[in-house]
Amino acid sequence: MTAFTSAVSSNWSFPTSVRFGNGRIAELADIVRELRARRPLVVTDEGLKTLFPVQRTLEVLKAGGLEAGFFHNVKPNPTGGNVDEGVAFLKQGGHDLVVAIGGGSALDAAKAIALMATQTIPMWDIEDIGDNWKRVDTSSLIPVIAIPTTAGTGSELGRSSVITNEAEKRKVIVFHPRMLPDVVLMDAELTIGLPAHITAATGMDALSHALEAYCAPSFHPMAEGIALDALRLIKTWLPLAVEDGSNLEARAQMLIASGMGCVALQKGLGAIHALAHPLGALHDTHHGLLNAVLMPYVVKFNAPVLEEKLSLLARFLDLPKHDSAAVVNWIVDLRQRLNIPATLPGIGLTAIDEDRVAAMGEADPCAGGNPIKLDRDNLRTILRAAIVG
Repeated sequence: MTAFTSAVSSNWSFPTSVRFGNGRIAELADIVRELRARRPLVVTDEGLKTLFPVQRTLEVLKAGGLEAGFFHNVKPNPTGGNVDEGVAFLKQGGHDLVVAIGGGSALDAAKAIALMATQTIPMWDIEDIGDNWKRVDTSSLIPVIAIPTTAGTGSELGRSSVITNEAEKRKVIVFHPRMLPDVVLMDAELTIGLPAHITAATGMDALSHALEAYCAPSFHPMAEGIALDALRLIKTWLPLAVEDGSNLEARAQMLIASGMGCVALQKGLGAIHALAHPLGALHDTHHGLLNAVLMPYVVKFNAPVLEEKLSLLARFLDLPKHDSAAVVNWIVDLRQRLNIPATLPGIGLTAIDEDRVAAMGEADPCAGGNPIKLDRDNLRTILRAAIVG
């Protein structure tokens, strides 16, 4: 393989405006003013509220003469209640911009808060089904600046949020094209303190996006190319980021790969996410960790119709053999290297209602992007494999 380009400070758009580079959090107050806002609301999750990335964000805004609100009541799997509370907080404080900082949970919640702050319909009415997105009033949307502190979901470059409907015990994808943040700050220095096990789980989430997008049967050549390069980056840099959390180059490259995976997933997702969503909703388990466990079982299930594509991927990734089995073996070896268990019981899921999960998976929007048509029976087969190993 050819040498990798070093991640250097730069600006780009696709179409989101991205400010990439170490230390660029220092520009935040200026970016708020560029967006003609005066009262930003910083949104993050409970686990991050006292840590360096969030405290540095608040410090920069204060030094820049901006009085920021601070909302942090967001669960690891954000709920509709979290969004409702955030909307009320935003309105009460008269905030005119949202600074979303954190991993996928915080970013998803923050984007949903910004969207719903100017709507009169319930959030569940714009679930990503059909043309529900057309119900959104776009006349006065709240701008969003997104600052990822993990390299996983890529939500900073996404047009949707995954929010748990607690009453129905299911994860709902809320979508609108205008949910894309106005500006993304990718500053690898803000990811340095991320623990190894979270770096691993979120990195495998990024891998799942790129891999499922690449394998999805729909035709989207640009997304497919982005997915391939994201897989290349993850193969090289994820183990290094986990094994040496202070490696800024690895951290920066993983931020890029994570964002690319999110851009690529518009080509489609599949059984990994169709099963991870109900499992996460029912058991409140880390999404990236679920994806990591499910991944090789799903790839093996889909392999009979993906041999040509997976052989090409194996060549592109310079694997020892060029077939679908080599891709499965690479995922299994990577998972083991990152100290991620091989089964669902290994991550604490010991009382799974297989029938219910399979039924929810069949109804999940991601099921339609799987290379092999999914029904309850074959979803149950994949789930059973992930349980017994």
